[in-house]
Amino acid sequence: MQPPAIASTGRDRRGYTAEANFAATLRRHRLAPLTRGTPATLQVNVGKLCNQACHHCHVDAGPRRTEIMMRATAARVGALIDASPAIRTVDLTGGAPELNPEFRWLVERSRAAGRDVIVRCNLTVLFAPAMEWIPEFYRRNRVQLVCSLPCYSAENVVKQRGRGVFEKSIEALKLLNAVGYGGAGLPLDLVYNPVGAMLPPPQAELEARYRAELGGNFGVRFNRLLTIANMPIRRFADQLDRWGSFDAYLGLLVNHFNPATVDGLMCRDLVSVGWDGALYDCDFNQMVELPMGGGGGRARSIWEVDDLGALAGQAIATGPHCFGCTAGAGSSCGGALS
Repeated sequence: MQPPAIASTGRDRRGYTAEANFAATLRRHRLAPLTRGTPATLQVNVGKLCNQACHHCHVDAGPRRTEIMMRATAARVGALIDASPAIRTVDLTGGAPELNPEFRWLVERSRAAGRDVIVRCNLTVLFAPAMEWIPEFYRRNRVQLVCSLPCYSAENVVKQRGRGVFEKSIEALKLLNAVGYGGAGLPLDLVYNPVGAMLPPPQAELEARYRAELGGNFGVRFNRLLTIANMPIRRFADQLDRWGSFDAYLGLLVNHFNPATVDGLMCRDLVSVGWDGALYDCDFNQMVELPMGGGGGRARSIWEVDDLGALAGQAIATGPHCFGCTAGAGSSCGGALS
């Protein structure tokens, strides 16, 4: 898919122009201020350790990263879940969250508290050393899976994730199908990211293609496809710089701002927790260390709040990367928004 025609914003990410001011764009569309409702999802990034180092990764995760959530922080997260009745879903991400020593405890603790649990899985972690327990653990705890598979063809997956990743991903999906994932009771959703500096194609059309290709060629079942735009931050931003395309990509996002996506933004009912316990408005803000609530001070932490419901009504911090969630059909951890 070729990107639509774009106009440059005139600056790179070290000097955004007025056109890339997300807050001003909201005001022009009479959508400001952007505030949080009652948070229903707690997204927990347990660290940056990963068995892969993907080109589009907004977390900048990899095998050599040492930032991981420790037991004291995980225990506080568990206590905060108990103290926050409005939280219905705990969304665990990374890195590869399964590599964190506290991962299994967090899943079981959240399920014991009656919360749904989503895990964002890169699939190949199932073949990392000593990870053979994963499929059955997921099944037993009724975990909802969101699995990265940036394309249905090996060629495009190699471009983002390296050789052999596509084949391992297909084998992992077969293992998950074998324990019941991809049916009505154990949801398995796939995530598509564009290979380059372009917007995702229409989600429904691409899902149909994924279903035909993966089902027809490999017998793989899944529930939904989620299309997610690449965020112009961290590793993907560095790649755009190398291509000389950062400014053009930001221009693409700005020029395709869609006001209909704003009501559905994940930050409206989500709180994000970093591996060190800091609180953010979303996972993307966490990665650029944008403090919660639009203030210039440090981010609030899980030790400074007793009930996440108290964060309802708070202003949401925004930056130019927010155009990645509001361009075209929109993009979030739950896929397209409109």
